Amino acid sequence: MPLLALGLNHQTAPLPVREKVAFAPEAMPTVLSDLAQQRGVNEALILSTCNRTELYVEVEAGAEAVPRDWLLGQQDLDANRLGEFLYRHDDDAAVRHLFRVATGLDSMVLGEPQILGQVKDAYQIARGAGTLHAPMERLLQQTFAVAKRVRTETRIGANPVSVAFTAVRLAERLFADLGQACVLLIGAGETMELAARHLAESHVRRLIVANRTLENAQALARRFSGYAIALADLPRHLAEADIVISSTAAREPVLTRALVADAIAARRRRPMFLVDLAVPRDIEADVAQIEDVYLYTIDDLRQAVDASLRSRQEAALEADALIDLQVAHYAAWRRALATGNPLPQLRRSAEGQRDAVLARARALLAHGRTPEQALEYLAHALTNKLMHAPSANLRDAALRGDAELLRAAQRLFDATDGDADVDA
Repeated sequence: MPLLALGLNHQTAPLPVREKVAFAPEAMPTVLSDLAQQRGVNEALILSTCNRTELYVEVEAGAEAVPRDWLLGQQDLDANRLGEFLYRHDDDAAVRHLFRVATGLDSMVLGEPQILGQVKDAYQIARGAGTLHAPMERLLQQTFAVAKRVRTETRIGANPVSVAFTAVRLAERLFADLGQACVLLIGAGETMELAARHLAESHVRRLIVANRTLENAQALARRFSGYAIALADLPRHLAEADIVISSTAAREPVLTRALVADAIAARRRRPMFLVDLAVPRDIEADVAQIEDVYLYTIDDLRQAVDASLRSRQEAALEADALIDLQVAHYAAWRRALATGNPLPQLRRSAEGQRDAVLARARALLAHGRTPEQALEYLAHALTNKLMHAPSANLRDAALRGDAELLRAAQRLFDATDGDADVDA
């Protein structure tokens, strides 16, 4: 059955398009279930972040267009226009794409580590929604193993760089001394935690954390000697901030033009630097038109990525080579699955023979035989039954000169001349 990866990302679609296609986290289980119930869809996972919205689906042959039609029907965007930004990868290419995404090779900031956590979150949501079965379960587990190997066996993760790191470095370029700046973080998720860590390392003068849930803001502020406020208190504190970095899951802007205009007036035209890392955006776009306000979106950060990232290109080539090998391994597993896995039938046969011999051993005990006699019969009879068919077939293979089958049997049963340890 075809495996597809369908979506758009920061390389194919601008921010106004990506934010229209992004799925709210709280809606994901319902959305996933709806996708999985579409005609011809067998399995489904959705990855929706600030930089991408992607569907990973296994479909029946002939249903390859169903996920695209479903996605187009979900969003308030002209189908023809959205279609311009979509890409699709099939089978091995879909596997390779997922591996590259999870390892940060397809990220705006090459090798950034946050995406792996987002893939794991998407996996847990799909598991909870019951939209994954054996093939994609195996794919996701292999994805996590590949990402771990890439991190440990290449230098792709050397000198970690994230979008949050890039935002802080951009702020340092505009404010020569962050030790004199007040920074307001809006949101208390992983991105804001990374930003807070980088700001603390830069010895920022004052750190304010605002979040819809005050307890989460307090927990983050406490770790970095900051001050926590509720989101509702932003109008009272916004004017204090020289730098604002925002990343929430809000569906509507958190900072409006009117709110920022009031803050800049209260600051007596002292400049404000704002970075919006959210998709959909947290800060209204026309805030950029206010004099003395400098607004950067997540797309603008591409131009501010530090030149040191170029040193990761060699590591990325190593990672791609490792990924190609793992794609081949998964493809081989899928081919074996498609041709019919004999293991379930073999296990059922062995269990049937075991049950028959066990029943006979119990009958011997019931008729007065000793436990030692019953166990001796059990071991002898079960060995004979399990070995009968393989032994007969191997004798025939030897008579026919079928060396290939004999070598395969030796590999399959790990046959050696010496004694073998048996694990229970």
